[in-house]
Amino acid sequence: MADPIRQASAAKGEAAALPLPRALVLVGLMGAGKSCIGRRLSDALGLPFVDADTEIETAAGCTVQEIFERHGEAAFRDGERKVIERLLDGQPQILATGGGAFMDPRTRESIRRHATSLWLRADLDLLVKRTSRRNHRPLLNKGNPRQILGALIDTRYPVYGEADIVIDSVDGPVEKTVQRAVDAIAAFLSDHPSGQAVAQSESKTHHTARKAGE
Repeated sequence: MADPIRQASAAKGEAAALPLPRALVLVGLMGAGKSCIGRRLSDALGLPFVDADTEIETAAGCTVQEIFERHGEAAFRDGERKVIERLLDGQPQILATGGGAFMDPRTRESIRRHATSLWLRADLDLLVKRTSRRNHRPLLNKGNPRQILGALIDTRYPVYGEADIVIDSVDGPVEKTVQRAVDAIAAFLSDHPSGQAVAQSESKTHHTARKAGE
């Protein structure tokens, strides 16, 4: 029988050997698991984990919700872009972004130029299940969470699809999603050692890791 501890150790060793030349930016909706998966990838790849929203709040001296309420979304997106650009100018890292960051064209272009992007794609039922566990999602307090998330899927998923790498975030052991991410990153870097895709259509077509059995 295979030793699960040895398997996990070997997988971590393989992941740590990945020559990630640029930041890895995680995109996706709330509940997709960006923070959870990001921290696990940080450990597996031996890179620091950074949460963009936390960095924004530190820079602004107030919460994301307060920035929206006091200054509006346009001002928040402008500040968000500047913080992300600053972070991408540093060492390779795992960067989790807010759900709306990749929707901003200028932020998306900065990520394309200076990082490798990975979309954690989750279906509606899973997003509803995960977000219902917490009540700190102001956007979901404005109406029916399922309807709100469904509308966000309709508008955002086509844009998220421009990410360099796409993997499915599914219910179950986090380690399986992390391993799918590591495998997809390795495949992407095999074709693009610089960490940058030559063309958007090339990356999103050839570096999509799906659920087992699909």
